[in-house]
Amino acid sequence: MSIRIGIYGYGNLGRGIESAIRQNPDMQLVAVFTRRDPKSVKISTPGVSVVSADDVADYTDLIDVMILCGGSAKDLPVQSVQLARLFNIVDSFDTHANIPVHFANVDKAAQEGKKIAVISAGWDPGMFSLNRLYGEAVLPCGSDYTFWGKGVSQGHSDAIRRIDGVLDAKQYTVPVESALDAVRSGDQPALTTR
Repeated sequence: MSIRIGIYGYGNLGRGIESAIRQNPDMQLVAVFTRRDPKSVKISTPGVSVVSADDVADYTDLIDVMILCGGSAKDLPVQSVQLARLFNIVDSFDTHANIPVHFANVDKAAQEGKKIAVISAGWDPGMFSLNRLYGEAVLPCGSDYTFWGKGVSQGHSDAIRRIDGVLDAKQYTVPVESALDAVRSGDQPALTTR
């Protein structure tokens, strides 16, 4: 018996989820949901439908888990709440400061729908959070730091592209060298999110 999966959103993350599903014989991709014209979206899995996001409620009995692949700035705060009433969901909401509010909103919706919702199950928070947990279990008196870059930030780039008049944009993240040096020296500085 396979876990029947739906993908809601088909950008970079949605394509990656599709590839992961194809590698797991106990999972079956049922449909990909999109806000674009479904005819314009080409997926890699033969025989799987691309469906308008407007028709997602028609699939409540056909999907065991809906994986949400929208952005944290504007998509997931709305989509996770709406879809948690209909499906068991997994999202990758990553706006750290807003996780408690997102949790409360999604939890309320999931309980109303008698569904299970897993939020913030992405790279960070998510996989990096687990790495920090393991480190803190072994070294409970230390401090942990997360530095991004040098590289492109997908989330920030997406946010910039949503600004009216912006045709395309990439945001590059470069860590502050003095902050890196302070941490490497063992000083345990109190750093801000900037």
